[in-house]
Amino acid sequence: MKRRDFLRLAATTPLLTAAPRVLAETSGTASDWRTFELTYAVDLSKQQGAGRLWLPLPQQAGDYQRVLSVACNDEAQAALQWDATYQAPILTAAWDVNDSHRVVNVTTRVATRDRHMAAAARRLHDMDEAALYLKPTEHMPQDGIVHDTAHKIVKGLRDPDAKARAIYEWVVDNTFRDPKVRGCGLGNIKFMLESGDLGGRCADINSLFVGLARAAGIPAREFYGVRVADSTQFKSLGKSGDIAKAQHCRAEFFSARHGWVAVDPADVRKAVLEEKLALSDPKIVALRKRLFGYWEMNWVGFNYGRDFALPGDLKVSLPYLMYPYAEFGETKLDGRDPADFQFKLSSRRLA
Repeated sequence: MKRRDFLRLAATTPLLTAAPRVLAETSGTASDWRTFELTYAVDLSKQQGAGRLWLPLPQQAGDYQRVLSVACNDEAQAALQWDATYQAPILTAAWDVNDSHRVVNVTTRVATRDRHMAAAARRLHDMDEAALYLKPTEHMPQDGIVHDTAHKIVKGLRDPDAKARAIYEWVVDNTFRDPKVRGCGLGNIKFMLESGDLGGRCADINSLFVGLARAAGIPAREFYGVRVADSTQFKSLGKSGDIAKAQHCRAEFFSARHGWVAVDPADVRKAVLEEKLALSDPKIVALRKRLFGYWEMNWVGFNYGRDFALPGDLKVSLPYLMYPYAEFGETKLDGRDPADFQFKLSSRRLA
C-alpha cells in the first residue's frame, strides 16, 4: 500500500497541518494539548518463511486524544484494518516465503490533554456503546468467584458510582505490583481470585477492576496503550524516548452521570512499589484519590480490545493487543521482548 493511500487516517499532508483544525473542534484551548510523534521500526528479516505482522495504532478517544496522522514506509506491503468488535485500529503487513526485506516503519502523531471527570449530566447517548462492556470475556468471566467477590464488595450500595468507587478502593487495598510478571501480565482475573495471588502488573490489576465492575452490573473496559512522556506525578509513572517497554493499560467505567470515568488502580500500586512508599504515605493517598477520575495524558491509548481475534486468518485469540504481534509458521512473537522481536518504539514531543 502506498503512503498516499495509507494516509486516509490522516486529515491532510503534510502531517501536522490537521492539528489546529482538529484541536479547535474540541472544547478547551490549544495550550491544553501536547502533540507527540510515535515511531515504530520493525525488522523481521531474520524470520523464515511466510508471515504476518499486526501493530496496534493509536485511536481517537473522547475529548482527550486526537490522532493527527499516520504514515508508513512505501515499500511495506501494509494495510490499515479495524477489528470487528472493538474497532481497534491495526496495521497489518504480510510477506510470502520469497520476501527478504521485511521492514515496517510507521510514524503516528497524536495530540493529548489531561483527562478529568466530566461534570454531572445525563449521558444516555453513550449507553449503546457501554452495553458491549458488560459482557464477559475468556479472561474476565462474571460468574463464580468473580460474581461473588464483586457482590461482597458492593453489598449495601445502590448507587452505581458508589459501587465503582468501592471496587476501586478494594483493588488498591488488596492487590500489589509484582515485578516478576512478564510484560503487563495477562489479566486472568478468575485465576487471580481463585489462587489468592493478587499480584501482577497493569493488565492484571486494572482487568481485575474491570471484571469486578462488570460483575456488579457496571460497564467497564481497559484501554491499552503506551507511556510517551515523563510524568509530573511520579518518575515511575512516565517514560519518554525509547518506549518499547513502556506499555501500560488503563481502565474506565461508565457512569450515567459522568459518562466514561478514568481510573488507574494499577498506577497507584506501581508508585507504591517503585517509589518505595507506603500505601498510607500522604503522596500515595493523594495519588489514590486523584486516579479515580483522572488520567495524566503522558500516555497514548491504542484500543479497548479484550480476548479477541486479530484481522486475518489467525486461529488464536489474544488477551489484548498492546504489543506488536507476528507469526511465521509455528513461531509466534508477542512483542514483550523488543530485542527478540526486533522492533523499536520511540516517542518525542513536538513543539
